[in-house]
Amino acid sequence: MRLPMIPMAATLLALAMPVAAAQASETGALLVRNGHVLTMDPEVGDLPRADVLVRDGRIVAVGPDLDVGAARVIDAEGAYVLPGFVDTHSHLYTTTMRGQFRNADGEYFDTAERLAPAMTPDDVRIAMHVGALELLDGGITTTGDFFDNVRTPAHGEAGLQALDAAGIRAVLFYGGPDKSTRHPIDVAHLAQLAATRGEDARVRLGLAWRLPRDRNDDANWAMRMHERDAARVLGLPVQVHVSVEPGPIFDALIARNLLAPELSLVHATDATAAQLQALEKAGGALSLTPISEHRVGYGPTRIDRFAGVRRQGLGIDGNALAGRGDMFATMRLAALTWSGEARDETVVDPRALLALATRRGADALGLGDVTGSLVPGKRADLQVIAADTLQMAGFGGGDPAALLVYSASPADVRTVIVDGVVVKHDGALVEVDLPQLREAARRSAQDLLQRAPAR
Repeated sequence: MRLPMIPMAATLLALAMPVAAAQASETGALLVRNGHVLTMDPEVGDLPRADVLVRDGRIVAVGPDLDVGAARVIDAEGAYVLPGFVDTHSHLYTTTMRGQFRNADGEYFDTAERLAPAMTPDDVRIAMHVGALELLDGGITTTGDFFDNVRTPAHGEAGLQALDAAGIRAVLFYGGPDKSTRHPIDVAHLAQLAATRGEDARVRLGLAWRLPRDRNDDANWAMRMHERDAARVLGLPVQVHVSVEPGPIFDALIARNLLAPELSLVHATDATAAQLQALEKAGGALSLTPISEHRVGYGPTRIDRFAGVRRQGLGIDGNALAGRGDMFATMRLAALTWSGEARDETVVDPRALLALATRRGADALGLGDVTGSLVPGKRADLQVIAADTLQMAGFGGGDPAALLVYSASPADVRTVIVDGVVVKHDGALVEVDLPQLREAARRSAQDLLQRAPAR
């Protein structure tokens, strides 16, 4: 029997309200004190004992022994302070499909395409809210969410509300009602939503673009070009999947001269050197998702193969498909694939992986001026990673990049700040009722399975 939707929506609204209140109230000074600060700015580097001063959501100073007067103080003594991670590509609406992708007993694409049409706006809101909070819990302060299940305007609004309520920074890439290319994206509604977002909005809009594999399907391409033209008029970024084989979509983008700085390509696992050179020449960006590429059998992501593309970052590709929203696991798999495929331990650069997960990821999303490094003038998106857990014990000093890449996990993330707002502190999300949230997610997931067509 179908469970009622109203109680779940009411529960989610109640969960969201404390976060919104916190965002409105934290406008004073905030000092993160005495941490080992990895600024991720190449010109500044690391500051082994320093403070980060935040006022009105913006970093105003970074350095030792800052004299700040009255401020809320977060003690980072003995911990690592670094920018929040940037997840350049995800599908948060699939969060409540977790555990349904069972390999031979439930392939990802078939399962997602069976369940997605049955999602109500409330299902979307719950899944994306839970997924965004999970990202925050693991130190991911920014996500590029490829929302390719906007079945109605209400679905689109629900997704936007969920990201707003969670407190995460995001680009919501607004897509169509399914993963095929049969149906158009509601660009009029996208324009309406984009008009509500100012230049400094924490959650911005983009276009989740799906392209036909058949380069000769003129009618379909005409529909897609209308969407791209609309995004260009609105000044919105665009994401598009290019996967394997090495990609008729990638070739079509090149042939039609569609590569551009506002366009980011996702996956590109088997992209050729010529294709990557074309992307770099056009100033486009790349999102690499090592865990999901392995999981669906598309092949290993060799980070060094993409070195010629300057604007690139790492993506989760959906908490449910990746198993969990874990940038530490993503970096670790990228490192192990890099050394394993090269049969050379020395080729891996942990510091480069941290850069992909922070500064370079922000550049890939078009947010390099906003976030991704800890320097004055940028928005205050940062995390404090504890070094006093058992899995971090035994470190005698030196560059901590390898320690963070190979040993740390979301459980070590003590504090998370987004836009100057503390969303996680002392290891717990701030003012989030986890039992209620988990129950709402469970009920939504169960109802979705009952409502969707049988396998």
